[in-house]
Amino acid sequence: MRIFYALSIILLMLSTPARSQEKTPSPPPSEPVARMIKFYPNPATSFITFDFQRDYRQNLTFQIYNLLGKKVYDISNISPRTIVNLSDFFRGVYIFQLKDKSGKLVDSGKFQVSK
Repeated sequence: MRIFYALSIILLMLSTPARSQEKTPSPPPSEPVARMIKFYPNPATSFITFDFQRDYRQNLTFQIYNLLGKKVYDISNISPRTIVNLSDFFRGVYIFQLKDKSGKLVDSGKFQVSK
């Protein structure tokens, strides 16, 4: 009797048309933000080059952090092209940040070191 009851419930569920879920309209895609930093190669092995593109100012600070949040590289008064030697970097993913003189984040990103 219980099996008959369970089977009839399953059949009832299968025969009931599925309700269509109304989707809320998604916002229109935003325009791509022009990056201030281009970097290559990624993944990097022995060095990585950072080219600072638009609105370049010498009073910017460039920092690199490992995934534990430890600062592993820091340079002030950057030049339009900065090459970072990765000989002291371990294999993994790193996060870079570009900040103005007030500490406001201007640009950020991540890159991978593969040795």
